Amino acid sequence: MFTRWSWYLIGLVALSAHSVDGSAVTGVEIPADVAAAVADPRRPAEQIKLDATRKPGVAIAFAGLRSGDRVVDFMPGNGYFTRILSDVVGPTGHVYAFIPSEQVANCPAREIAGTQAIARDPSFANVTVLTAAVGDFHLPEALDFVWTAQNYHDLHDSFMGPADTSKLNKAFFNALKPGGVLLVIDHVAEAGSGLRDTETLHRIDPDRMRSEIEAAGFVLEAQNEALRNADDDHKRAVFDPIIRGRTDQVVFLFRKPR
Repeated sequence: MFTRWSWYLIGLVALSAHSVDGSAVTGVEIPADVAAAVADPRRPAEQIKLDATRKPGVAIAFAGLRSGDRVVDFMPGNGYFTRILSDVVGPTGHVYAFIPSEQVANCPAREIAGTQAIARDPSFANVTVLTAAVGDFHLPEALDFVWTAQNYHDLHDSFMGPADTSKLNKAFFNALKPGGVLLVIDHVAEAGSGLRDTETLHRIDPDRMRSEIEAAGFVLEAQNEALRNADDDHKRAVFDPIIRGRTDQVVFLFRKPR
């Protein structure tokens, strides 16, 4: 019988990434443990269906997450990445799934039910689900990674307060060990639009997101192009059936200087 950790025996898959200046970084591979975590058959079927477009193995390998790491999945939703991250960091690592209390109060329960189920599942012994106000974000130990996918734009929306992003990004910075990584994935808005579309289209201008995060002391080290989609004109809401699941997305890797 397979255990959660025995799935690490699956092989390697190739990927490519790009540095900030656009030059190709070739020969990057998805490690066996990451491929195994994605292939774990215990993942919910409805989440596995999303893999072709969300490309979780690419994102995790690009970030450099590995066994033993401490990571927070910020605003994890239904735990799509939480489950995979749990497998990757293994029994010597730990995943904190942080659900802001504003999200609990103002969003449908189904949006976070998957993460709350993880908290009741003994096979996820290396996951701790935390809930607190977004302005009170903190972790009980220093982290190797802060991970947030498809929700940075939400911080600027009314249901989140909106959040004080300057305070939160500084909290992310302080939560990380020197050299730690903040990995951000989000839906791209039109260039120059700033925060105009966060509430209506659920998109954010990558330049605005980058400037906010860098103001906290982070350095943008690289970005991955795997989720970019030139056919997305950035004018539709991300839930529009015409573009849902295929939005143009940016993947930023920020690092806390050593």
